Amino acid sequence: MQSTEDRIITSISKRGRGTIISPLDYAGYGDSKAVQKAFERLAVSQKLIRVARGIYCYPKIDKALGLGVLYPTFEEIAAAIARRDKAKIVPTGIYALNKLGLSTQLPMNVVYLTDGSSRKVRLDGERGIQFKHTAKKNLACQNDFAMLLTFALREIGENNLTAEQLAHVQELIKSVPIETIKKDFALIPAWIRKIIFASYE
Repeated sequence: MQSTEDRIITSISKRGRGTIISPLDYAGYGDSKAVQKAFERLAVSQKLIRVARGIYCYPKIDKALGLGVLYPTFEEIAAAIARRDKAKIVPTGIYALNKLGLSTQLPMNVVYLTDGSSRKVRLDGERGIQFKHTAKKNLACQNDFAMLLTFALREIGENNLTAEQLAHVQELIKSVPIETIKKDFALIPAWIRKIIFASYE
């Protein structure tokens, strides 16, 4: 008969490397203390890595370049937390600019807006992911690119966009079919809509 630990790692391995999980995902495998202890033992044995409190990863292993364990990105961790909490998220602030190539800065603390609960997830060292609650209407865009673009340009400000940034943004917009953005126009500020229209001319 398999132990709780063996049953959990067998299940996780079937989901593939790079999978991010929580002990809550395996609540049916025993009482909460037993499941938590199983995860802790799997982390000690390096079958899993603990990326934050209550969040673990079945890591990818780079053998080609000999890099070994590959840690998940901010984005992968945030997406896993959002899936677990059934919440919608969007990067904001400097991270939104970085995602669109409008800034080379990568903040130590990445900020996401969410329709879920506000919280801060501390990763290794000083790094962390902060979720800030916002009304659902602020995350109502159906097109993820349109929503990310809106928050990134709001971060810069209408009168602070440089010619170089504008040219970069227009190239990004051109790679996205206008039909997929049009349905969100009512949610996008007028000055950003003008940039979008001008990009397709």
